[in-house]
Amino acid sequence: MKRTLKEVAEFLGAILVGDGSNEVGGIASLRSAKSGDLVFVEDEKNLQLALQSPATAVIVGEFAGRQAQQKPLLVTAQPRLAFARSAAFLGGASAFPSGVHGSALVHPSAKLGKRVTVDERVIIRENVTVDEDTWIGAGCVIGPGVKIGCTCRIHPHVTIYPGAVLGDRVVVHAGAVLGGDGFGYVRDSKTGRYEKFPQIGRLEIEDDVEIGANSTVDRGALDVTHIRRGTKIDNLVHVGHNVDIGQDVVIAAQTGLSGSAVVEDQVIIGGQVGIADHVRIESGAILGAQSGIPSKKVIRGRGVVFWGTPARPIKEYLKELAILARLARKDAE
Repeated sequence: MKRTLKEVAEFLGAILVGDGSNEVGGIASLRSAKSGDLVFVEDEKNLQLALQSPATAVIVGEFAGRQAQQKPLLVTAQPRLAFARSAAFLGGASAFPSGVHGSALVHPSAKLGKRVTVDERVIIRENVTVDEDTWIGAGCVIGPGVKIGCTCRIHPHVTIYPGAVLGDRVVVHAGAVLGGDGFGYVRDSKTGRYEKFPQIGRLEIEDDVEIGANSTVDRGALDVTHIRRGTKIDNLVHVGHNVDIGQDVVIAAQTGLSGSAVVEDQVIIGGQVGIADHVRIESGAILGAQSGIPSKKVIRGRGVVFWGTPARPIKEYLKELAILARLARKDAE
């Protein structure tokens, strides 16, 4: 969708320097930019490179000042963030023609909002609700009683188990499974055999959550698994039953969260982190890649980086490594 620079600047709350009537229709890197594109720079050293590129306009930081240049500028305190927002603004028109593909199976009791798109071979069961402007990609299976909000993007071959609730603007990438049974069993001490513990809870996902490809999120055993507003989950992440994830949490690939773990707001979790059952990660903590958190452990410290297994503050962890290295050198001598 083409927009004038004046429209983009107003949307971003940026200061426009130059001709606002020029139109842009996409975003690009400095290397691949062409006429009609927006680019961005975060530091002064790349400003000239951006100005010499074929791009129509440049999103810049306040370091660029407000003097006219050979290209129009959009001046803002956070150029990278403004660039991301402009991408969504320029792509505001739906890329998907609305309607239900002839090969899709939609139960008569399902309610589809305006401009909903249902692609090939989708199965939508009874009493499903899908709100306006949502896209459901090819091969998805949406179980009975599922509720999906507006402007969601459900990519191909996603499976959503019965009763799950998704808020608005949720993005679920290909192959993800939402609301499946948790891994819960009871051992018979007499026979040594395992019997399944009931998995009859719910899964609730709030607005603006993104879930990566081939990730799995289990529903609660008896209560609810909850992912709160704005959380971003990478590919190949597993979220166990009864887990409660706060707002604006970021979880990198191949991380696993065991049952009943609690992750509070604005936590950052690196790749391949293992979080055991009933762990609590308090607001703002940062878990480094491949960290391990034992059962019932509490991690607290806003902005503190934790590393290792068991995870501890990185300064402590590095100090221990240094001591081990000195001991190893002494042994070698």
